[in-house]
Amino acid sequence: QVQLVESGGGAVQAGDSLRLSCAASGRAFTSSPMGWFRQAPGKEREFVAVISTRTGLASYADSVKGRFAISRDNAVTVFLQMNSLKPEDTAVYYCAASRWAALSHNMNDYNNWGQGTQVTVSS
Repeated sequence: QVQLVESGGGAVQAGDSLRLSCAASGRAFTSSPMGWFRQAPGKEREFVAVISTRTGLASYADSVKGRFAISRDNAVTVFLQMNSLKPEDTAVYYCAASRWAALSHNMNDYNNWGQGTQVTVSS
């Protein structure tokens, strides 16, 4: 199984930007979609964005649409560009590989998860 490693988190002010990376160790991603999820303290993990690693087609949660952008390079890294950050974006962000071909917003459709990276946005 490919190991996923997130990086790029940090502490920023509201309105700032961050770029998260998710790198696959060992070999290239499979053709399955790659997603980003986040979990704030005391809350359930929620969907943020997903991308098809084959076509580049993407889908976003309404809460981040227009502010976040998911992308991928040729084979081994998926990015999440986060602009106009808000305090409510504060969470641990996880990347994950889907077990299915469809662009799913359901975390149960993902079977390979990274360890997470903390994003803290202060007002």
